[in-house]
Amino acid sequence: MGLQLIKPDTKFDFMNKRKLAALLSGAVILLGLLGIVFQGGLKYGIDFAGGINVQVQFDKDIDVAELNSGLKGAGLPDLRAQRFGQSGKHQYLLRIPSGTQGPEEVRSTIQNRLSQVVDADYTIQRLEMVGPKVGEDLRNKAMQALFYAVLLISIYISGRFEQKWGIAGVMAGGLLAGVYVLQLIGLPVAFLALAALLITVGMCWYLRLNYALGAVTALVHDIVITVCILTLLGKDFELSTVAALLTIMGYSLNDTIVNFDRIRENLRSKTPRPLYEVINRSINQMLSRTLLTSGTTLLVVLSLVILGGGVIHNFALALLIGVLVGTYSSIYIAGSLLLGIGPTPESEDSEDSAGVTKSEA
Repeated sequence: MGLQLIKPDTKFDFMNKRKLAALLSGAVILLGLLGIVFQGGLKYGIDFAGGINVQVQFDKDIDVAELNSGLKGAGLPDLRAQRFGQSGKHQYLLRIPSGTQGPEEVRSTIQNRLSQVVDADYTIQRLEMVGPKVGEDLRNKAMQALFYAVLLISIYISGRFEQKWGIAGVMAGGLLAGVYVLQLIGLPVAFLALAALLITVGMCWYLRLNYALGAVTALVHDIVITVCILTLLGKDFELSTVAALLTIMGYSLNDTIVNFDRIRENLRSKTPRPLYEVINRSINQMLSRTLLTSGTTLLVVLSLVILGGGVIHNFALALLIGVLVGTYSSIYIAGSLLLGIGPTPESEDSEDSAGVTKSEA
């Protein structure tokens, strides 16, 4: 007999912990939102905020406070230093939010200043510059990418699971119309994307696209939780972070679809069961696949976090958080919401046959 990491006949009562899971998610989101408010918004990196980044590596550890103090007289406005990458590499990132100097002038100025205030050998490994207008355009396009990804996912889920391609098309048309009206009002892109997500969730609810509502809510949950945790960790929001969020959405959706597919199959079973029991049974049946898939993915992502270096550290860290949160949400958030909004069309007949009402489920 082969080694079994997870028994095939597990009977964990996941739905019994759904309220605790909701409280946990709510607490993390609240802390993250408070962190965003207290720091005056998301902490944008150079990709979105514009400015100049200079990556410097020293041959020994340098105190960040002393480095910042020594760089004050460099003549570069708002220049600040922070640790970058792994601590043992002695790498630091010097950030200049704005300025009129070109890249070569900045490089020369920093080299001269470091030679005066730092008693250590150093190498400037990277210098990159992004204009404020480019940063704003990238920020707007990143928000649009997240929004359209969620929209297309909700349409796909509606057609894939509920065979309601026509209603999914109506939802898409209504959403695009709503976004067009909000654009005429002049709503900023960040608020426009948030409003579009709320409209998507609201239309899924109104049109009783239960599977789509569960999947979209789980995706929004994963994005918000990941951003909140990155904020609490003091990480910058960069293009690589957006790439990680889009990757997380795909990964989380895969887990959710697998669980939803098994739920739908069990609802069509000849043996009628309450929806509560069907969801628990389905998640347990797919638990081995979910944990093994997530575990192997986490090993790769963890390797990137530890060994990948400073350039992709934020990307890898966002993926690490997202894979964990995505696995958690596909079990608790998507399933709990499917249970909370009532039986799906496939489950109504089976529940009626079992004598189980919506409130009893």
